[in-house]
Amino acid sequence: MGSKFLGTGWKFPVTPDTNNEIALAAEEDSIADSIRIILATSPGERVMRPDFGCGIHDFLFAPNNVRTAGLIRFHVEESLRRWEPRIDLEEVAAGPAPDDPAVILLSITYRVKATDSRFNMVYPFYLERGTAL
Repeated sequence: MGSKFLGTGWKFPVTPDTNNEIALAAEEDSIADSIRIILATSPGERVMRPDFGCGIHDFLFAPNNVRTAGLIRFHVEESLRRWEPRIDLEEVAAGPAPDDPAVILLSITYRVKATDSRFNMVYPFYLERGTAL
């Protein structure tokens, strides 16, 4: 079941490979790219799929506090459970970055259903536009 279920798609961000063709991501890399795409997409941004994405972008310029972190965590959990069927979401933790008051760090722990492999990803969410990724 492995790679056929996990799939192959364009690497995110889209870049050329060594043959000057579009770089591809396969299996677990494809899932990690998919999670980043879900989190980086605001609902309404995709014309043909307006409900796709994650509502965390509504929290731009929100205060970096426990309430904001909890709401962001809720939106991440809801979006990943809806849009990434290849994983079982185990835990999402959200909290302020220790060195930047404008960043909430999202720690996402998930298990790939097809391989039973566990992964953890840390995704920085910037509360202010114009801060570096």
